[in-house]
Amino acid sequence: MFSTFSPLFLTDLGASGALLASGTTLSDGSSHDSGQFVSIFWITLVALLSPILSRLTGKKIPDVVFLLIFGLLIGPNMLNLASSEGGIPLLKELGLGMLFLIAGFEINVSSLRSRQGYSAIATWVVCFALGMAGAAVITSFSRELNTYVAVGVALSSTALGTLLPMLKSHGAAGTPVGNAVLVHGAVGELLPIFAISLLLSSRSPGMAFVVLLAFMVVAVIVALIPHRLFAHVPGLRQIMAAEANTTGQTVLRLAMFLLATLIMCTALFDLDAVLGAFAAGLILRTLTPPAALHMMTRRLEVVGFTFMIPLFFVVSGMGIDVSAVVAKPLGLLAVVVGILLCRGVPVLLAEHFFDTRSGLTTRAQKAQLALYSAAGLPIIVAVTEVATSSDLLEESTASLLVAGGALTVLLFPLWALGIRQAFGSGQPAQQEPSRKEQMNALKAQRNAQTKLATGMIPVVRWKSQADTADSSDAQPGSQGAAGASVEASAGSRAGAKKRKGSAENTGSAEI
Repeated sequence: MFSTFSPLFLTDLGASGALLASGTTLSDGSSHDSGQFVSIFWITLVALLSPILSRLTGKKIPDVVFLLIFGLLIGPNMLNLASSEGGIPLLKELGLGMLFLIAGFEINVSSLRSRQGYSAIATWVVCFALGMAGAAVITSFSRELNTYVAVGVALSSTALGTLLPMLKSHGAAGTPVGNAVLVHGAVGELLPIFAISLLLSSRSPGMAFVVLLAFMVVAVIVALIPHRLFAHVPGLRQIMAAEANTTGQTVLRLAMFLLATLIMCTALFDLDAVLGAFAAGLILRTLTPPAALHMMTRRLEVVGFTFMIPLFFVVSGMGIDVSAVVAKPLGLLAVVVGILLCRGVPVLLAEHFFDTRSGLTTRAQKAQLALYSAAGLPIIVAVTEVATSSDLLEESTASLLVAGGALTVLLFPLWALGIRQAFGSGQPAQQEPSRKEQMNALKAQRNAQTKLATGMIPVVRWKSQADTADSSDAQPGSQGAAGASVEASAGSRAGAKKRKGSAENTGSAEI
């Protein structure tokens, strides 16, 4: 594309312009395809415009929908402004990995061991079986089993990472509906990933299971290494904490290292990369103190949603076959209805007929849960890519599934919000917290802010600092004595201020 304007560059910029026009770098003189940089320009432009347009709609249309639409427009199937050539596929894979790392980090594994978690797992198995059976009936059992597995995974997934901002904007976060969505969303992302790795492998099911177990052993070893290093390497904690908020950004670099390590392991084991990314998120959560989870989530979102994750969705939109979607509007409608029937209806029936311990009491709440749970997109994109690369699905079918997944993310949360506004949240009015609860919340907030300053790794005082503090304790009225009284009193507001002054004087941050 730049070659068209090469005379202009030559006229205006001289020799340097010639270098730029020819796509040659000034450093080594090697030749590169300038189309990659043109594609990056368009991708970053639509990544910038998408959240702005989403905000203008009052967040009713999520920005991921705009990313897919714009990707479709600038892609080779329409305006042909950008292409997925050169290094862009690698960036797309990194974006997918970052998306599932964040998804794994957001999952509280302990919630899956509750009565509600077991119910969500059983419900997903039913959803998956319905998706496979429906696909088999529609195709008259003419396709191989792995094709039905891919379709079953696509129809039974839940886009937890995409739903979280919607739950917050809809006022559902922290409510029984929001908490139930988190559980079903965790199951709707975790189990499909295992299904992709176990059932869509080129190996036999038995060998695939053995390989999956071997990968899990490696993941456990990778998870234990940081704990052992922090426990046995003197000063490593302090170094990590000291560099967490500098240009070193050790905490985020540790997250990227875990992501790269486990993706490498999945490549060596011939497994899907999303499994490694998801495992990296789970491991990272175990390394993060509970009070610093929100901080770490924000940092990961800054890294991921700035460039890599938007690029993943835009490039995914570029791969949608417009002609296939336009030629089969009923097929697109069938995908949306199929997702609702295979994922939403079983969740609704499970909440209606069984005691899932979700705390949902009204039909409106259960309908909201069903609609939120049926909104799936990232897993659909991932499984269709695996299926098309293995010749299990045609490009046209994959395009219909991705487009249908985008519609579920657009429509189902809007319908859930409409039900919430029409029938109310069904929650009793919250009582104003007591003075003690307010003080405890303030104390927890201050502790979280302290951990925000040092990252996720606890800081231990240097021995010299501890000796200084001990010596100052012997002086009446000293700040060191005040700090000691604060630690003994555990919670008074005046003591908290004195402890803050003591910490500043010793130059350490307590976690």
